[in-house]
Amino acid sequence: MARIGAGLLILLGVKTGESSGASERLAERCAELRIFEDGEGKMNRSVREMEGEALVVPQFTLYADASRGRRPGFEPAARPEEAEPAFARFCDALASHGVPTKRGKFGATMEVDLVNRGPATFLLESPGG
Repeated sequence: MARIGAGLLILLGVKTGESSGASERLAERCAELRIFEDGEGKMNRSVREMEGEALVVPQFTLYADASRGRRPGFEPAARPEEAEPAFARFCDALASHGVPTKRGKFGATMEVDLVNRGPATFLLESPGG
């Protein structure tokens, strides 16, 4: 079981055909994104600056297509043989940017508990990915 203190819960989806550098670029953005409060209560600190951690959970359903019918299609999501290495690259890159990183288990059914101070939820997509 992976557990972190204050920081980021990242639900990571990988889209079919993402470039090999997309994971690294997205990890850098996550490490540097100023979304945590400073001493004045403004979103002005990154997870790295506040010495937070990250828990990264693989989540292929983020790329579900529910635009037709009653059952979502998952064609936009990368297949496991493409997504699992991208997930590992993202986690390694995030850690290399100074963010202690724990991982969910790829392909597993997981129970995820979250205490969300906010509400603050952000959707990031890899630049040029």
